[in-house]
Amino acid sequence: MPSPSILIRQLIDTHFSLQWCRENIVVPIGIENNQSTGSQRLTVAIGNFSYLATIGDFIKQRAANAGLECQFIEKPAHEIQALLDQASQERLISGDSNNLDGFEFSDDAVLEALQGAENEGSAQGFDFDFDDSDEQIIEEEALDLSTEMMGTKIQQAAAKILINSARSGVSDIHVEPRQDEYKVRVRRDGVMQNYVSMPRSAGIKLTACLKNMAQMDIAERRASQDGKIRRRFEGQIMEFRCATAPGKFGEKMVMRFLNSNADMLSLDVLISNEEVREEFRSIINEANGIIIVSGPTGSGKSTTLASALREKDSGELNIVTAEDPIEYDLGGNIQQFPVIRAKGQTFSNLLRTFLRQDPDVILIGETRDPETAESSMDAAETGHLVFTTLHANSASSSLTRLMDMEVPSYKLNASLRGVLAQRLLRKVCPECSVERPINDAESRFTGLRRGTTVRFASALNAEEKQQRKLEGTLCTRCNGTGYQGRIGTYELMKVNRKIRDAIKQQKSTHDIESVAVQTGMLTLKTYAVDLIAKQLTTISELQKICNTED
Repeated sequence: MPSPSILIRQLIDTHFSLQWCRENIVVPIGIENNQSTGSQRLTVAIGNFSYLATIGDFIKQRAANAGLECQFIEKPAHEIQALLDQASQERLISGDSNNLDGFEFSDDAVLEALQGAENEGSAQGFDFDFDDSDEQIIEEEALDLSTEMMGTKIQQAAAKILINSARSGVSDIHVEPRQDEYKVRVRRDGVMQNYVSMPRSAGIKLTACLKNMAQMDIAERRASQDGKIRRRFEGQIMEFRCATAPGKFGEKMVMRFLNSNADMLSLDVLISNEEVREEFRSIINEANGIIIVSGPTGSGKSTTLASALREKDSGELNIVTAEDPIEYDLGGNIQQFPVIRAKGQTFSNLLRTFLRQDPDVILIGETRDPETAESSMDAAETGHLVFTTLHANSASSSLTRLMDMEVPSYKLNASLRGVLAQRLLRKVCPECSVERPINDAESRFTGLRRGTTVRFASALNAEEKQQRKLEGTLCTRCNGTGYQGRIGTYELMKVNRKIRDAIKQQKSTHDIESVAVQTGMLTLKTYAVDLIAKQLTTISELQKICNTED
């Protein structure tokens, strides 16, 4: 009979994904027969029941898809993390990479591997034992991360940095040369954090190793390069888009984690407000027109659009996308095309190509210029449903941005169906955060009644984290940052007669927003205040997005 950890891993792979379970502190622990109904029931452990309202329906739907009932129990977060760690090891032991058993992927393990790499090989020679004659074979084997894990110390360090980052919700990894050292910093939940420092000799070798994994020229250090690291680990594909740039003290390398696991793309998970979610669904189910998702870089626009397209993919539509880069493998019947500017394959050129290939739904990854904007409007007017993104701070400023691109107001009114603006807020850690009633100033800012109980993050500085770590009292869920994961706040402007009149009169951003609010639009701030009242995020997170609004 399989061990409990193997059974847990099988349940994770069947119904969820390991990464999603880690992010939400959730683990399925077994299936049992329900004597009263004669059916089978999936038992799912939750790290904190305060999040059940957010993810409960999604978990129940996953269970129902497999013909299972669902029951929830609460377990401490550290116990769930331990179960997930054991389950991840079972996948390694049972697969082809059984010799990876015993490897650690913690911060300390990364540091230990880097320290071991300092004395291994030559700092100038990049001693990787790679031979040109075996290049093709090495590339095929490197699809599995075990190649690096069984290699030199510096290869192990590089692999551990990638694994640890992917597991802990890191979106970007920065390898930065300094005068006397190299520093690795990561962006987690939208915030840059120090990760590890190392001597320059180890940093040079680490950069060369990562460049080799990204199929870059490791001998070229005076010119910028682009590449991609693509590896398989724990049954899933990890992809990192890489870019190097020569700086004052050496090459800086930045790796963007492309979360290509599309299994969890769902509007039910992303948009927590049911009214906004259903209104957005009604817009994307229009037969034609253009739908815009706006927000700054890193606000989750691509994820929202990927979720919308997967809902549209019924098998009865021809769906095509132009993306830069392709972040999610959407599968199904969706055809995805990358922008390749060196070959003249731009957004506007791809759109012209699409229109000759009988499309029903078109995604243009980003509208950057008047030519693409007007071409998208023309495509929407001729019977196609077009999705695109725009860099704008709000739904109303998206309209004025298009007008600034000299898109005629009559085209906007004829084809625009709706604009969804969004931001990502950090979710407050339910384990170490504190509850207290808001004061007068906080009440005036949020509009919540004075005395409403909300959560405040318990963020620690570097010294406090180290002290808590030594004492064994560091929060296992957020590692002392006070936050774990992110949640979206949304602003959906449905284009109605009053909005069309405002566009026709070329009203200002403020005037258009006022009209939209009068017709029932929730602003980004109003949506976020509701998340604060539900104790999912904090007032300080709301202040960040208010400071960037137009």
